Amino acid sequence: MAQTVYERLPPSADTIRHALAASKATPFWLDDVDRGPAAPALQGEVRSALLIVGGGFLGLWSALMAKERQPGRDVVLLEAGRVGQAASGRNGGFCEASLTHGEDNGLKRWPEEFARLEELGLDNLNQLEATLTRYGIDCDFERTGVLEVAVEPYQTARFDGEGCLDEAAIRAEVNSPTFLAGHWDRDGTAMIHPGKLVAGLARVARQLGVRFFEHSAATGISHQDALVRVDTAQGHVLAQRVILATNAFPSLLKRYRWHTIPVYDYVLMTEPLSAGQLAAIGWQHRQGIADVGNQFHYYRLTRDNRILFGGYDAIYHLGGKIKPEYEERPESFERLASHFFTTFPQLAGLRFSHRWAGVIDTSSRFCAFFTDAMGGKVALAAGFTGLGVGATRFAANVLLDKVEGLDTERTRLRMVREMPLPFPPEPLTYTVVQAMRWSLDRADHHHGRRNAFLRGMDALGLGFDS
Repeated sequence: MAQTVYERLPPSADTIRHALAASKATPFWLDDVDRGPAAPALQGEVRSALLIVGGGFLGLWSALMAKERQPGRDVVLLEAGRVGQAASGRNGGFCEASLTHGEDNGLKRWPEEFARLEELGLDNLNQLEATLTRYGIDCDFERTGVLEVAVEPYQTARFDGEGCLDEAAIRAEVNSPTFLAGHWDRDGTAMIHPGKLVAGLARVARQLGVRFFEHSAATGISHQDALVRVDTAQGHVLAQRVILATNAFPSLLKRYRWHTIPVYDYVLMTEPLSAGQLAAIGWQHRQGIADVGNQFHYYRLTRDNRILFGGYDAIYHLGGKIKPEYEERPESFERLASHFFTTFPQLAGLRFSHRWAGVIDTSSRFCAFFTDAMGGKVALAAGFTGLGVGATRFAANVLLDKVEGLDTERTRLRMVREMPLPFPPEPLTYTVVQAMRWSLDRADHHHGRRNAFLRGMDALGLGFDS
């Protein structure tokens, strides 16, 4: 079995220990933003024209655009904890145009409409940027694109076409001894500060009149006369229409609970680089970076020249539970630190300031799905599989179309009309996911060759990804 570059060129154990010793177990993005006082918890009965359950990117975009569409509409947003505290405040800040988790996945599933999906995704990113400008939301938006890089010889065949970068060219962009070839998609991805985006969207939604209730977890959903009732521990909302934006958390609609599984992703953030350290690695164009292994890393620069480094491990726990104790996984942070210094050995001595984990709402088709219930009064989207920073804005428009009863180009898309297969009941899901992770690791150690199990999953259009 061939060794990967991270096994061939590991840093010393002392380098890893020193780098992690002072790191804080909290998301940098939320630590870096003053979120102000929490909104009140829901008490008693509240009525609204539109209720949104979930205060992440999907819920916030839904709230903001609901008020833009109908300024007089009464909109209420419920959040179980603090707005943005889950996946929306814990991701890498890659805001991509793709709605389909990349070209390969989109072409395989919806070949006849893929070109239009690409256009809609790019328009969504353009409109997202325009919204930030219109409302003065400063979330460190940088449309610098993303570098895809090969770090193993067999991966270089992917980058032998027009516009691709050879070893010298890719290292001229970012100086890593692991980079062998690559491609720079210059327009399809922006880097953002997720915590600042959450805070900005929440600020604008409040200014437009959205009523927020935090620390108000929804516990049930039902009909009450002609309205939809959503219960919390200390009250309930009666709404004409409801949007469910709960990401990886169990859906209030039980029949959709196995359409996603919660997968833990792990992230490190360095202290700010000095001018000399930054010069040692180049990175003048500040692109996001992702390697193309099955178990891949993603990394980017922040406004103050820290490096975020995440990915590789994607951990699913038996039973699909979401628990705070799953966020502290020393072996994942140590592995990330080791791979970081293999990628940038010239930064030995640099320390990590933050370490954290977040839950990805993984679907079997790798991208979001959309559906409705209760006679069209309730709409939901979930399953973004790590690509929700930009795609949630598109999804919010789809959900608003649905609850408003509109027949639009968005609602007619096959991608929107189709549902992915759910994951099987436990313990079968856990067994399949572990087999998938083992097989993906084997492929990374066998020059990318996929075994019979992976080929079978590919044929069925099923998979597991972070």
